[in-house]
Amino acid sequence: MAITSSAKKAIRAAARKHVFNLRRKDTLRDTTKSLTKALVAKDVAGAEKMLSAAYKAIDKAKKRGVIKGNTADRKKSRLALAIKRAKA
Repeated sequence: MAITSSAKKAIRAAARKHVFNLRRKDTLRDTTKSLTKALVAKDVAGAEKMLSAAYKAIDKAKKRGVIKGNTADRKKSRLALAIKRAKA
């Protein structure tokens, strides 16, 4: 358990940031899942509209440090490739 006041404050700050990070991660997961579900349902036009929202969620998660840069790039690349394959 934290003893000093600064350590106690750091625990409180980390708990607050944890909530924000979880929310950011949930948004990321939800947008990518909805895009994937649209592709499975053969709704390519709907998936293309969701792509920008998915990119936004991925970029925000990357910016806040929820996911790393290469992970974000890989996710974006795979989503774009999935849409490209669904079109063909």
